[in-house]
Amino acid sequence: MVDITHKSPTLRTATAQAIVKVSKQETIDAINNKTVPKGDVFEMSRAAGLLGIKQTPYLLPDCHPLPIEFTGVEYQINGLEITILMTVKTIYKTGVEVEAMHGASVVALNMYDMLKPIDKQVEIGSIKLLEKRGGKSTFHKNSGAGLKASVIVCSDTISAGKKEDKAGKAIINKLKECEVTIGEYTIIPDEKDIIRDKAITNSQQDFDLIIYTGGTGLSKRDVTPETLIPLFERQIPGIEEAIRSYGQTRTPYSMLSRSVAGVINNTLVLALPGSTKGAEESMEAIFPAILHIYGVLKGERH
Repeated sequence: MVDITHKSPTLRTATAQAIVKVSKQETIDAINNKTVPKGDVFEMSRAAGLLGIKQTPYLLPDCHPLPIEFTGVEYQINGLEITILMTVKTIYKTGVEVEAMHGASVVALNMYDMLKPIDKQVEIGSIKLLEKRGGKSTFHKNSGAGLKASVIVCSDTISAGKKEDKAGKAIINKLKECEVTIGEYTIIPDEKDIIRDKAITNSQQDFDLIIYTGGTGLSKRDVTPETLIPLFERQIPGIEEAIRSYGQTRTPYSMLSRSVAGVINNTLVLALPGSTKGAEESMEAIFPAILHIYGVLKGERH
């Protein structure tokens, strides 16, 4: 199965359709009057559809087992056609489109099975996804095109040439995925004056985003948060919480990180962990959803 461990749970909704077409009005009348020999067609097919949804990952090998938190089945009769609408909801890392389509298909098949004794020309058609919501397609602005970023690595050992930078490069890779232009990539020691000067200078230039990596730990030389917070015009606790919450589900040590986020001169400034894994996971936690902030800073509505 596809690896979804890097994703975050969001509300996922999908609605699928299937159409059952009968050959005579008498079949529709039997359904409505509940005189079909095998029983109540709509209710029994509804139950079959719910079972079908729950069995989806056992029949389709690439579908992840996931908690189904709501299912709804609606029927619409138009002449000799019965439209089945199957809605599925969950809060999870991946969508429920296939579950909704599978459920609608099973409802249609069960209707066919129940109706075939009284109508030999029942047809099933138009099984398709009508709508999906949740995940990147709904909540994320996928493109950072037109934005320019500065990536600053804070590390005494890397600046002294004793160690190779990997965290900064991981951040750059994620930014490039989001189509953000890299305007600066630099390595500096853990010195307050240098950290402060870079933040002030870059925020006064045309950088939309400044990302520091390193200096967010608990050693005496980890001074990035203390240096940046006094410069923030507005701190953004939600970003900080999202980073630590995402990390804590993957390592028990995420709570020790002191990542911070804030705005200086309408430039978003982030201070992320200096470890490669910490930097990667922090970027996964907030990108590309964080790009929505640029519309907000310009006065657009949420």
